[in-house]
Amino acid sequence: MLYNLFYPLAEHFSIFNVFRYITFRTGYAIVTSMLIMLIFGTMVTGLLQKWKLSQMTKGVEPARHKNKEGTPTMGGIIIVAASVISTIMWSDLSNKYVWIVLIVYTGFAVIGLADDYIKTIKQNPLGLPGKGKFIAQSVAALLGITLIVVTDKSSNMFSIMVPFFKNISLNMSWFYIFVAWFIIVGSSNAVNLTDGLDGLAIMPAVVSFGAFAILAYVAGNIIYADYLYIFYVRGASELAIFCGAMVGAGLGFLWFNAYPASIFMGDVGSLSIGGALGTVAVIVKQEVLLALIGGLFVMETLSVILQVGYFKITHGKRIFRMAPLHHHFELKGWSEPKIIVRFWIVSVIMAIVAMSTLKLR
Repeated sequence: MLYNLFYPLAEHFSIFNVFRYITFRTGYAIVTSMLIMLIFGTMVTGLLQKWKLSQMTKGVEPARHKNKEGTPTMGGIIIVAASVISTIMWSDLSNKYVWIVLIVYTGFAVIGLADDYIKTIKQNPLGLPGKGKFIAQSVAALLGITLIVVTDKSSNMFSIMVPFFKNISLNMSWFYIFVAWFIIVGSSNAVNLTDGLDGLAIMPAVVSFGAFAILAYVAGNIIYADYLYIFYVRGASELAIFCGAMVGAGLGFLWFNAYPASIFMGDVGSLSIGGALGTVAVIVKQEVLLALIGGLFVMETLSVILQVGYFKITHGKRIFRMAPLHHHFELKGWSEPKIIVRFWIVSVIMAIVAMSTLKLR
């Protein structure tokens, strides 16, 4: 919005020329969303507490999770609000990719909001029926993919890049639609599964969006894209601003969500964050790198898949003491802060490895 208002004035006032720089606007998108979080976070926490929108346990978590009951949840509302407002303020509103991501992001937020509503207001800890939630997520993802296909008319639209190799990609043809759907829905659920301890999901999300801010910037710059042997996606650089807004909102939320948390993001936060992350990965054509950058989310999801599969095959045996993976370490006796910080470290390392592939080709 500010770009559309002030950059045209650069012809007469050189000071407004700064709005042409995506790095400038990304930096201020980070600051803006963080300030919104810090200014309104306490108020939102108080309102959620007043309305008794509080955490409920399902009865299957480690025993110490019982102490978390009563903590306000649905804090993802302020994450979504802060990031959307910041993105609209600092991005070029004529960019279609910005609107596609915002549409998918808010769509998944609505699904999460409905889930949280059932858990809190209706006092049903299971939330939305699994089938209904899955269908809603699929509809939101397919809407976003359709808009991406219509917008991206390049010859690389249905191709996937292979990291570590120059000029090697896989043309998936129309099967790519299924791949993109799997990435967006899978990413949404992966972040949701990871959100089980104070601050556990939000910091890896910040790291992931920070990495994708860089990837979006270079993918949308034809010189950098050619130099780094990645697909050039015209207009993708503007998504760096959205990613920056997510970084700022995530850091601001961590102020309240750090152990011991005074607020939880709820499904309105985790589902939307994951959905947006997957959508950005699809747009900038770095679908495979998402599995590395968001490696912690992948690990948590795989632990659930392996646990359930092994349990069924062996008729009752388990690989882990409990899944997702963070519960396994809880039952091993690790303190919650130790699990959180070590998982953050893993997240940072995997993001660094992923970014190194830009030069290891």
